[in-house]
Amino acid sequence: MSSYIDLKFINDLSGRLSQFKKKTDYLFNFRCPHCGDSQKSKTKARAYLYRVKNDMFFKCHNCGQGQNLANFIKFVDPKLYESYLLERYKKSAPATPKPEFDFKPTKFKDQTPIDDLKSIKDLPEDHPARLYCDNRKIPEKCFDKLFLSDKFMTLVNEVKPNTYKVIKDHPRLIIPFYDTTGKVFAFQGRAFGKEQPKYLTIKLDENKQKVYGLDKVNFQQPIYITEGPIDSLFIDNCLAAGGADLFLKNKIPNENITYIFDNEPRNKEIVKRMYKVIEQNFNVVIWPEDLQLKDVNDMILSGLTKLQLQDIISNNTYSKLSALTKLNYWKKTKEV
Repeated sequence: MSSYIDLKFINDLSGRLSQFKKKTDYLFNFRCPHCGDSQKSKTKARAYLYRVKNDMFFKCHNCGQGQNLANFIKFVDPKLYESYLLERYKKSAPATPKPEFDFKPTKFKDQTPIDDLKSIKDLPEDHPARLYCDNRKIPEKCFDKLFLSDKFMTLVNEVKPNTYKVIKDHPRLIIPFYDTTGKVFAFQGRAFGKEQPKYLTIKLDENKQKVYGLDKVNFQQPIYITEGPIDSLFIDNCLAAGGADLFLKNKIPNENITYIFDNEPRNKEIVKRMYKVIEQNFNVVIWPEDLQLKDVNDMILSGLTKLQLQDIISNNTYSKLSALTKLNYWKKTKEV
């Protein structure tokens, strides 16, 4: 698989290399981008990419420069290098089967499943997992509470034995769920690539709601609730909850809670949940119809600042009758 990935990125790079020619399946010739190759003859090309065992290497017979393919790509195209690292890192991970929770939860005392994992903060700046977080514009202050698991399915089986009968490991971003005392009671694994399902949440304490962010919110202040943990990182005093855990068990006045759903007017499940929170007299954000971005993270990636995002949220928060009226119109603003 690594050979296929190498050839794919060599092809992507070929347009940047002068007089690029494919000699054989794993031998390529071109003018050296390091030294510029021969100054006397513009037709001489003495740089090569070649394979040794399963890896590709670069060598120039004019200046003597030699390096592996990764460092060569980094020199020629730093942005392509980031994509190359991530592709090589995740490889071709298979779709992840949904866990079968047909066992009693493992009891934890002081040990947590993230004790042996490296935080994103502690990874090198060019590590694929850190680059992923940077590219999603996740605030760096959150990196110490985000982790990397190289072997996600093994990790799950360690904390909840026999979840996966067949182990086909791949890396995932680990997002721990802490309670108000700072204890981990669940964690979510977010896929780096096209693995399915994209999000998998593992509960360590079945008696607790699957709510993210309990360790950092001030329950005396207005609280926002998004659908996903990553979205919640861009909004102050924000939790993430969904599904059966949509409504908090904490005794907080409903008018102090504002739900922020994804901007998907044609998604029947989202619209159904919005009606539910309105019926319970919660506040709800109903996005303006000219905003075409899917969720909070997409809005940040589009260039909106945190302050601009907060203004949009504040100006589009509704409750009770006004919320019903707005929702009835909003859900029809796009063709069904």
